[in-house]
Amino acid sequence: MENWSVDQVCNWLAQRNLGELVPKFREEEVSGAALLALNDRMVQQLVKKIGHQAVLMDLIKKYQQQKSGQESHTYCCETASSRFPEVISGKNLKSFFARYKTLQWTSSYALPDFPYDVKCILAEKKCPDHSMRIRIIEFLQADMTKYLEGSLYPNSQQYNIVVNALLQAYPFLDEDGNGFLLWKRALKDRFKYVRRPIEDDEQVLRNKCKFGHRRGQTRKSFAENKPDDVQVQEEEEAVHLEGSAMDVHIKWLTQEYRKTQWNWKEVDNRMNVTIEIRRKMISHKAPLKDILRLFPFLRCPYQLFREFQLLTHMDIYKKTVEILEIYSENILSLYVVKNNPINIMLQENLKRHTEEDILKYMKMTAACLLLPDVFGDDSSLFAAVNEEVKVVTPVLEVKNPFNVNSCEFALYVEREELAQLDDCTMALAALVAAFHVFDIPCPKRIHRTLNFLESLVFEVRSPASLPTQVKGGTSHLHDLEGAQRVLEILRNFSQRTA
Repeated sequence: MENWSVDQVCNWLAQRNLGELVPKFREEEVSGAALLALNDRMVQQLVKKIGHQAVLMDLIKKYQQQKSGQESHTYCCETASSRFPEVISGKNLKSFFARYKTLQWTSSYALPDFPYDVKCILAEKKCPDHSMRIRIIEFLQADMTKYLEGSLYPNSQQYNIVVNALLQAYPFLDEDGNGFLLWKRALKDRFKYVRRPIEDDEQVLRNKCKFGHRRGQTRKSFAENKPDDVQVQEEEEAVHLEGSAMDVHIKWLTQEYRKTQWNWKEVDNRMNVTIEIRRKMISHKAPLKDILRLFPFLRCPYQLFREFQLLTHMDIYKKTVEILEIYSENILSLYVVKNNPINIMLQENLKRHTEEDILKYMKMTAACLLLPDVFGDDSSLFAAVNEEVKVVTPVLEVKNPFNVNSCEFALYVEREELAQLDDCTMALAALVAAFHVFDIPCPKRIHRTLNFLESLVFEVRSPASLPTQVKGGTSHLHDLEGAQRVLEILRNFSQRTA
């Protein structure tokens, strides 16, 4: 199991009636080695249902018990040699043993024996001050280096294991639910400072050269020849102050979100200050729940659109209004949507109203919901109309779309409601923004629809074209009138962006 790929883990889950977990495990890239290193905290983040959590932990526990006492170091090497001879041949032998030892300690890591003064503080369940936090981090760093046999480059999984062990042993260190990220960041910073003055370690020098450090360059050349220990201490304090300031911003955002009235100007300022750490979390595939817990204002459409604009310099809401106003009539006139249930529902409701604004609103709503059918895409990955949301990727939940008094729009991600939306325009903008803001890959079965929308939002000169032929029973356009309408749409678009 240690050598299983992500696909093999997913097949294993499916065979044990845990198929619902497959999308999440693929998203988090859980391989066999990662599966065996999961602890209770990680399983809770990966798996939503308690029943599934219990089954998964039981399966992992049974597998580990079966292997316990049966697998020696020699046996492991022989097995790997017979199954993967190329892995442990020649100069790859060293890397194989390093990986084996890494898996060995991460699956059974125990916290170090802290000094007496640290034990006293922890026993009293007091929140440690700055100097005590540094002492805890120092001992964790030294302990990890011991397990890594002198290496100063732990991987992300090893950081997670150690920080999880600390917070499970001392839950009060998980301040306001933000402790995991804060302690992990402090531990990573500590390794950086330990590595920085080193000039005689082959691994450190190799990585310094790889990431742009010149061989032989010391910190003194940047700090007026200050002693190394003074320089390192000052830098630790500076990073702590920076981290403390970031913590203050995050704490303010979480507290402000609980209020009934928000100071939007201050929210904008603090979201600007924290954007770097937020983008790092997203790029490192942090769980969405953790991101939203620290930055809850991303649940607000305004902040979601603002984040999109900070990343792309595009006003997505304004562009979406333009898209639906320009193309709604043309989309509704296409033959491919003539007998679509959404269009039939629209025509029935149009007869009940005469107000121009209401008619326009209904047509824009229908055009929005019909987009996937125009492209022959899977509409269930785009919007769940009067149905329960069943997909984990960003999708719209729409209820009573043509009832002006009771229509509801909401954006869902990972089957959880992210934001409530006012109308179809805001809903469509939020859907496109969510894929970009949270760096979520677009499903293939909805790719053509989103690709066309993005080409309009980003004002691409040659936008994605609509399909013009039908084959078999697909939902592609299949008549001369439809093809002419497509050309008309693209011609209008080209004139507008020229």
